[in-house]
Amino acid sequence: MALTVLGTVAGCANSDTPAGAPATDASGSSVASFDPTTVAKDDALAGQVPAALKSKGTLTVGSDTSYAPAEFLKADGQTAQGYDVDLAKAIAATLGLKASVQTAKFPSILPGLGSKYDVGISSFTINAERLKAVNMVSYFQAGTQWAVKKGNPNNVSVDDVCGKTVGVQTGTVQETPDLTDRNAKCKAAGKPAITVVSLENQTDVTTRLVNGSIDAMAADSPIISYAITQTNGQIDKLGSVYDAAPQAITVAKKDTALASLMQKTVQKLIDDGSYGKILASWNNSDGAVKTSELNPQP
Repeated sequence: MALTVLGTVAGCANSDTPAGAPATDASGSSVASFDPTTVAKDDALAGQVPAALKSKGTLTVGSDTSYAPAEFLKADGQTAQGYDVDLAKAIAATLGLKASVQTAKFPSILPGLGSKYDVGISSFTINAERLKAVNMVSYFQAGTQWAVKKGNPNNVSVDDVCGKTVGVQTGTVQETPDLTDRNAKCKAAGKPAITVVSLENQTDVTTRLVNGSIDAMAADSPIISYAITQTNGQIDKLGSVYDAAPQAITVAKKDTALASLMQKTVQKLIDDGSYGKILASWNNSDGAVKTSELNPQP
Protein backbone atom coordinates (compact mmCIF):
# COMPACT_ATOMS: atom_id res chain seq x y z
CA MET A 1 0.00 0.00 0.00
CA ALA A 2 1.37 3.38 -1.00
CA LEU A 3 0.39 4.82 2.38
CA THR A 4 1.33 1.98 4.78
CA VAL A 5 2.69 0.68 8.23
CA LEU A 6 1.82 -0.89 11.71
CA GLY A 7 2.06 -3.02 14.87
CA THR A 8 1.33 -6.14 17.60
CA VAL A 9 -0.13 -9.93 19.28
CA ALA A 10 -1.97 -11.53 22.67
CA GLY A 11 -3.48 -14.22 25.14
CA CYS A 12 -3.25 -17.45 27.06
CA ALA A 13 -2.72 -20.86 25.48
CA ASN A 14 -5.82 -22.35 23.87
CA SER A 15 -6.12 -26.11 23.96
CA ASP A 16 -8.10 -25.96 20.70
CA THR A 17 -5.29 -24.21 18.84
CA PRO A 18 -3.69 -26.39 16.13
CA ALA A 19 -0.19 -27.60 16.86
CA GLY A 20 2.38 -24.97 16.03
CA ALA A 21 -0.16 -22.16 15.76
CA PRO A 22 0.05 -19.10 18.00
CA ALA A 23 -1.93 -19.47 21.19
CA THR A 24 -5.06 -17.38 21.67
CA ASP A 25 -7.15 -16.23 24.62
CA ALA A 26 -8.97 -19.44 25.52
CA SER A 27 -11.72 -17.71 27.46
CA GLY A 28 -12.36 -15.19 24.71
CA SER A 29 -12.26 -12.41 27.28
CA SER A 30 -9.90 -9.47 27.37
CA VAL A 31 -6.69 -10.01 29.30
CA ALA A 32 -6.88 -6.37 30.32
CA SER A 33 -8.07 -5.26 33.74
CA PHE A 34 -9.07 -1.66 33.01
CA ASP A 35 -12.54 -0.89 31.65
CA PRO A 36 -12.15 2.09 29.27
CA THR A 37 -15.90 2.65 29.11
CA THR A 38 -15.71 3.91 32.72
CA VAL A 39 -13.76 6.99 31.59
CA ALA A 40 -15.79 10.09 32.43
CA LYS A 41 -17.19 12.36 29.75
CA ASP A 42 -15.36 15.66 29.34
CA ASP A 43 -18.03 18.25 28.60
CA ALA A 44 -15.58 20.75 27.11
CA LEU A 45 -14.19 18.23 24.64
CA ALA A 46 -17.59 16.70 23.95
CA GLY A 47 -18.79 20.16 22.99
CA GLN A 48 -16.24 20.18 20.16
CA VAL A 49 -17.53 17.01 18.51
CA PRO A 50 -18.59 17.80 14.91
CA ALA A 51 -22.36 17.99 14.50
CA ALA A 52 -22.62 15.02 12.14
CA LEU A 53 -20.61 12.79 14.47
CA LYS A 54 -22.55 13.97 17.52
CA SER A 55 -25.83 13.21 15.75
CA LYS A 56 -24.61 9.72 14.87
CA GLY A 57 -23.52 9.14 18.46
CA THR A 58 -20.92 6.56 17.48
CA LEU A 59 -17.23 6.88 16.68
CA THR A 60 -16.63 4.39 13.86
CA VAL A 61 -13.09 3.01 13.96
CA GLY A 62 -11.34 1.04 11.23
CA SER A 63 -8.89 -1.53 12.60
CA ASP A 64 -7.07 -4.59 11.33
CA THR A 65 -8.02 -6.91 14.17
CA SER A 66 -5.30 -9.48 13.55
CA TYR A 67 -2.56 -7.55 15.31
CA ALA A 68 -2.58 -8.51 18.99
CA PRO A 69 -2.19 -7.14 21.57
CA ALA A 70 -2.99 -3.84 19.86
CA GLU A 71 -6.10 -5.05 18.07
CA PHE A 72 -7.36 -8.61 17.74
CA LEU A 73 -10.53 -10.68 18.05
CA LYS A 74 -11.78 -12.64 21.01
CA ALA A 75 -12.48 -16.36 20.67
CA ASP A 76 -15.95 -15.55 19.30
CA GLY A 77 -14.24 -14.28 16.15
CA GLN A 78 -16.24 -11.04 16.22
CA THR A 79 -15.46 -8.96 19.30
CA ALA A 80 -12.43 -6.69 19.06
CA GLN A 81 -10.02 -6.26 21.96
CA GLY A 82 -6.54 -4.90 22.59
CA TYR A 83 -4.97 -1.67 23.79
CA ASP A 84 -5.87 0.18 20.58
CA VAL A 85 -9.47 -0.97 21.00
CA ASP A 86 -9.51 0.18 24.63
CA LEU A 87 -8.06 3.53 23.60
CA ALA A 88 -10.84 3.92 21.02
CA LYS A 89 -13.42 3.21 23.71
CA ALA A 90 -11.80 5.66 26.13
CA ILE A 91 -11.75 8.38 23.47
CA ALA A 92 -15.40 7.78 22.67
CA ALA A 93 -16.38 7.82 26.36
CA THR A 94 -14.53 11.10 26.86
CA LEU A 95 -16.47 12.62 23.98
CA GLY A 96 -19.85 11.25 25.09
CA LEU A 97 -19.93 8.76 22.21
CA LYS A 98 -19.91 5.01 21.77
CA ALA A 99 -17.10 3.29 19.88
CA SER A 100 -17.73 0.87 17.04
CA VAL A 101 -14.48 -0.90 16.14
CA GLN A 102 -14.89 -2.48 12.72
CA THR A 103 -12.56 -5.15 11.39
CA ALA A 104 -10.88 -4.08 8.15
CA LYS A 105 -8.00 -5.16 5.95
CA PHE A 106 -5.07 -2.97 6.85
CA PRO A 107 -4.52 -1.44 3.38
CA SER A 108 -8.22 -0.47 3.16
CA ILE A 109 -8.38 1.67 6.31
CA LEU A 110 -6.73 4.90 5.16
CA PRO A 111 -8.69 5.10 1.89
CA GLY A 112 -11.89 4.59 3.92
CA LEU A 113 -11.34 7.53 6.27
CA GLY A 114 -14.04 10.18 6.10
CA SER A 115 -16.46 7.87 4.32
CA LYS A 116 -16.53 4.46 5.96
CA TYR A 117 -14.54 5.26 9.12
CA ASP A 118 -14.31 8.35 11.30
CA VAL A 119 -10.81 7.36 12.41
CA GLY A 120 -8.34 4.56 11.91
CA ILE A 121 -6.67 3.06 14.98
CA SER A 122 -4.51 0.18 13.85
CA SER A 123 -0.89 0.76 14.90
CA PHE A 124 -0.15 3.10 11.99
CA THR A 125 3.48 4.21 12.09
CA ILE A 126 3.92 7.86 11.20
CA ASN A 127 5.86 8.38 7.97
CA ALA A 128 6.15 11.08 5.35
CA GLU A 129 4.07 9.18 2.79
CA ARG A 130 1.11 8.86 5.13
CA LEU A 131 1.31 12.43 6.32
CA LYS A 132 0.69 13.54 2.74
CA ALA A 133 -2.55 11.58 2.66
CA VAL A 134 -4.08 11.75 6.16
CA ASN A 135 -3.91 13.53 9.52
CA MET A 136 -2.00 11.58 12.18
CA VAL A 137 -2.31 11.90 15.97
CA SER A 138 0.59 10.28 17.82
CA TYR A 139 -0.17 8.04 20.81
CA PHE A 140 2.39 5.20 21.00
CA GLN A 141 6.06 4.46 20.28
CA ALA A 142 7.30 1.30 18.58
CA GLY A 143 10.21 0.14 16.46
CA THR A 144 11.11 -2.84 14.31
CA GLN A 145 12.16 -6.09 15.97
CA TRP A 146 13.08 -9.41 14.35
CA ALA A 147 12.37 -12.92 15.60
CA VAL A 148 13.55 -16.40 14.71
CA LYS A 149 12.60 -19.91 15.73
CA LYS A 150 13.99 -20.71 19.18
CA GLY A 151 17.74 -21.27 19.03
CA ASN A 152 18.00 -19.63 15.58
CA PRO A 153 18.46 -22.98 13.78
CA ASN A 154 18.95 -21.29 10.38
CA ASN A 155 21.67 -18.92 11.67
CA VAL A 156 19.89 -15.74 10.64
CA SER A 157 21.65 -12.41 11.16
CA VAL A 158 19.75 -9.13 10.93
CA ASP A 159 22.86 -7.65 9.33
CA ASP A 160 22.66 -10.04 6.36
CA VAL A 161 19.39 -11.76 5.45
CA CYS A 162 20.25 -12.24 1.77
CA GLY A 163 19.04 -15.67 0.67
CA LYS A 164 16.78 -16.08 3.71
CA THR A 165 12.99 -16.34 3.82
CA VAL A 166 11.44 -13.58 5.89
CA GLY A 167 7.78 -13.15 6.84
CA VAL A 168 6.02 -9.80 7.28
CA GLN A 169 2.46 -8.53 7.44
CA THR A 170 1.34 -7.01 4.14
CA GLY A 171 1.55 -3.22 3.99
CA THR A 172 3.85 -2.69 6.96
CA VAL A 173 7.08 -0.67 7.06
CA GLN A 174 8.87 -3.95 7.58
CA GLU A 175 7.79 -4.95 4.07
CA THR A 176 8.43 -1.54 2.53
CA PRO A 177 10.82 0.14 2.83
CA ASP A 178 12.82 -2.14 5.14
CA LEU A 179 12.95 -5.42 3.20
CA THR A 180 12.72 -3.62 -0.14
CA ASP A 181 15.87 -1.68 0.71
CA ARG A 182 17.61 -4.77 2.07
CA ASN A 183 16.83 -6.68 -1.14
CA ALA A 184 18.28 -3.86 -3.23
CA LYS A 185 21.51 -4.11 -1.23
CA CYS A 186 21.60 -7.90 -1.71
CA LYS A 187 21.28 -7.41 -5.47
CA ALA A 188 23.96 -4.71 -5.52
CA ALA A 189 26.32 -7.01 -3.62
CA GLY A 190 25.66 -9.93 -5.97
CA LYS A 191 24.05 -11.96 -3.18
CA PRO A 192 20.87 -14.09 -3.33
CA ALA A 193 17.63 -12.16 -2.90
CA ILE A 194 15.54 -12.28 0.25
CA THR A 195 12.38 -14.32 -0.21
CA VAL A 196 9.71 -12.10 1.30
CA VAL A 197 6.57 -13.89 2.51
CA SER A 198 3.91 -11.20 2.82
CA LEU A 199 0.70 -12.27 4.55
CA GLU A 200 -2.45 -10.31 5.41
CA ASN A 201 -2.56 -11.44 9.05
CA GLN A 202 0.33 -11.17 11.51
CA THR A 203 -0.90 -14.29 13.28
CA ASP A 204 -0.28 -16.27 10.07
CA VAL A 205 3.27 -14.90 9.86
CA THR A 206 3.93 -16.01 13.44
CA THR A 207 2.50 -19.46 12.70
CA ARG A 208 4.82 -19.85 9.72
CA LEU A 209 7.81 -19.01 11.88
CA VAL A 210 6.81 -21.48 14.57
CA ASN A 211 6.28 -24.18 11.93
CA GLY A 212 9.66 -23.47 10.35
CA SER A 213 8.44 -22.51 6.87
CA ILE A 214 10.17 -19.11 7.13
CA ASP A 215 13.59 -18.32 8.59
CA ALA A 216 12.62 -15.12 10.40
CA MET A 217 9.93 -12.51 10.76
CA ALA A 218 10.08 -8.75 11.21
CA ALA A 219 7.33 -6.76 12.93
CA ASP A 220 6.75 -3.90 15.32
CA SER A 221 8.43 -4.45 18.68
CA PRO A 222 5.22 -4.95 20.74
CA ILE A 223 4.19 -7.76 18.41
CA ILE A 224 7.42 -9.66 18.79
CA SER A 225 7.40 -9.34 22.58
CA TYR A 226 3.86 -10.61 22.71
CA ALA A 227 4.42 -13.37 20.15
CA ILE A 228 7.12 -14.88 22.36
CA THR A 229 4.59 -15.20 25.16
CA GLN A 230 1.84 -16.26 22.78
CA THR A 231 3.87 -19.15 21.39
CA ASN A 232 5.11 -20.27 24.81
CA GLY A 233 8.71 -19.36 24.00
CA GLN A 234 8.93 -21.17 20.67
CA ILE A 235 10.54 -18.09 19.11
CA ASP A 236 13.40 -15.78 20.14
CA LYS A 237 14.12 -12.11 19.52
CA LEU A 238 16.90 -11.45 17.03
CA GLY A 239 18.96 -8.29 17.36
CA SER A 240 17.78 -5.01 18.88
CA VAL A 241 14.85 -2.71 18.23
CA TYR A 242 15.61 -0.13 15.54
CA ASP A 243 13.84 2.69 13.70
CA ALA A 244 11.67 3.46 16.72
CA ALA A 245 8.90 5.82 15.67
CA PRO A 246 5.53 7.06 16.92
CA GLN A 247 2.30 5.40 15.88
CA ALA A 248 -0.83 7.39 15.27
CA ILE A 249 -4.59 7.57 15.09
CA THR A 250 -5.47 8.49 11.51
CA VAL A 251 -8.12 10.96 10.36
CA ALA A 252 -9.14 12.08 6.85
CA LYS A 253 -6.91 14.88 5.57
CA LYS A 254 -9.81 17.28 5.10
CA ASP A 255 -11.19 16.68 8.60
CA THR A 256 -8.82 18.94 10.52
CA ALA A 257 -11.36 19.72 13.26
CA LEU A 258 -11.78 16.05 14.16
CA ALA A 259 -8.02 15.48 13.96
CA SER A 260 -7.43 18.35 16.39
CA LEU A 261 -10.09 17.00 18.71
CA MET A 262 -8.49 13.54 18.65
CA GLN A 263 -5.16 15.05 19.71
CA LYS A 264 -6.75 16.99 22.58
CA THR A 265 -8.65 13.92 23.74
CA VAL A 266 -5.62 11.62 23.69
CA GLN A 267 -3.62 14.21 25.63
CA LYS A 268 -6.42 14.46 28.18
CA LEU A 269 -6.35 10.66 28.63
CA ILE A 270 -2.56 10.78 29.04
CA ASP A 271 -2.81 13.55 31.64
CA ASP A 272 -5.57 11.95 33.71
CA GLY A 273 -3.88 8.54 33.81
CA SER A 274 -6.46 6.58 31.82
CA TYR A 275 -4.04 6.08 28.94
CA GLY A 276 -1.38 4.68 31.26
CA LYS A 277 -3.86 2.26 32.81
CA ILE A 278 -4.83 0.97 29.37
CA LEU A 279 -1.25 0.27 28.32
CA ALA A 280 -0.34 -1.22 31.70
CA SER A 281 -3.29 -3.59 31.55
CA TRP A 282 -1.95 -4.94 28.26
CA ASN A 283 1.68 -5.07 29.47
CA ASN A 284 2.77 -2.47 26.95
CA SER A 285 3.75 0.49 29.12
CA ASP A 286 7.14 0.60 27.38
CA GLY A 287 5.47 2.17 24.36
CA ALA A 288 3.84 5.02 26.29
CA VAL A 289 4.34 8.64 25.24
CA LYS A 290 3.95 11.75 27.39
CA THR A 291 2.68 14.03 24.66
CA SER A 292 0.27 13.47 21.79
CA GLU A 293 1.01 15.53 18.68
CA LEU A 294 -0.93 16.30 15.52
CA ASN A 295 1.03 15.53 12.36
CA PRO A 296 4.52 15.40 13.91
CA GLN A 297 7.30 15.12 11.37
CA PRO A 298 8.87 11.64 11.28
